[in-house]
Amino acid sequence: MKKLVLLITILSSVIVSAQTDAETLRTIYTTSLTNGKSYEWLDYLSNQIGGRLSGSLNAEKAVEYTKEELEKLGLDKVWLQPVMVPKWVRGTKEYAFIESGSGSTTTVNICALGGSIATPFGGVKAPVIEVQDFEELKKLGRLNVAGKIVFFNRPMQPDLIQTFEAYGGCVNQRYAGAMEAGKLGAVGVIVRSMNLRLDDLPHTGSMSYGDLPNSQRIPSAAISTNDAEKLSSMLALDKDLKFFFNQTCKQMNDVQSYNVIGEITGSEFPNEYIIVGGHLDSWDLGDGSHDDGAGCVQSMDVLRLLKESGIKPKRSIRVVLFMNEENGLRGATKYAEVAKQKGENHIFSLESDAGGFTPRGFSFDCSDAVFNKIESWRSLFKPYLIHYFEKGGSGADVGPLKTDTNVCAGLRPDSQRYFDHHHAANDTFEHVNKRELELGAATMTSLVYLIDKYGISPISNNEELKD
Repeated sequence: MKKLVLLITILSSVIVSAQTDAETLRTIYTTSLTNGKSYEWLDYLSNQIGGRLSGSLNAEKAVEYTKEELEKLGLDKVWLQPVMVPKWVRGTKEYAFIESGSGSTTTVNICALGGSIATPFGGVKAPVIEVQDFEELKKLGRLNVAGKIVFFNRPMQPDLIQTFEAYGGCVNQRYAGAMEAGKLGAVGVIVRSMNLRLDDLPHTGSMSYGDLPNSQRIPSAAISTNDAEKLSSMLALDKDLKFFFNQTCKQMNDVQSYNVIGEITGSEFPNEYIIVGGHLDSWDLGDGSHDDGAGCVQSMDVLRLLKESGIKPKRSIRVVLFMNEENGLRGATKYAEVAKQKGENHIFSLESDAGGFTPRGFSFDCSDAVFNKIESWRSLFKPYLIHYFEKGGSGADVGPLKTDTNVCAGLRPDSQRYFDHHHAANDTFEHVNKRELELGAATMTSLVYLIDKYGISPISNNEELKD
């Protein structure tokens, strides 16, 4: 009889708690959609500041602006965390053309890849050799590669529904293409843009020479998908054509920048930290609205929405706007390093770095037991059409915080259009939908609320009956 009474009491408590949680989520979503700040913040970041390449003046302006806005929210703490970051400068606009055997030229759209060296003064012109991957390049060998420009033309796989999987399947040619081609004596590298659609916009992104000596380092640029198709077709007809490109980019000395951090201190467990964040830096071709201005302003709004909804967190909630995700991950590394030095217990870290599109759910890097607990909250998100709760990766900036016992997660918006804009000149404010952005902020806030309320222990006090 005692067990029956206890069971009824527990079930009643669970039902009441679920109703309370549903009402709280409704309040969060209503507040975000009727009184959100994320779109207003993004408007300023994008249109008044613009692209925020690590080490640039615009990145410095973004640090100042977001710090000021967080201070206006009345948080318990707001501060800047110093971090040394790389400074790469693009220089004048790049120029390129294809020259046929007859001497006629066709101009094409390119952009230097982040971290690349410049071409020799006046540019470089050489025969072109097209490859799909590093294995094909190595089979050709130095004899066939030396003195030529290597054209990496492996597209993103179009039949993969998970577009980040398609991106991961071909991004190594952008990142390491110049390193591999340089080893074989190539004089330059052209890489097909990481883009699922055909257009005229080249997409930049980071690249690396590894430990390649300076004498073997060669300039590397991305070519638009339309022009990659054109170059490939022309090569099929004329193996003797040449490619010319000119870029004046330069790697400077490291400079000091900052992570921007704000905190609501927990009322019961102040030494347990939940963080939300995105990266404040962006590439320079557009204004970085999707990548990752959206994630930054959504993360900022999480703390504001908690306050506006009357939620007083038990645990300390931090927003972290990381610097230098795009070309070094220095901000994330520094934050994790300082957290470890201070012995801070980060139980949960949530990153938004997949664009400001309609939220679909989350991916979680955690144990099966913890995931089962989190997945039980899926029904609370169903009214908002949030169904995707899966185990998987989280995000580059929260990754360094992962331990065997905590949880790292990533917001997962609809990704089908993300790579149309990723690292390109059309990553701009007008391509972010206000409602979609605000739904993402509310979705993140809702998950943070539940994590704060119930913690990440796989079994709560109410989930185990005792004799």
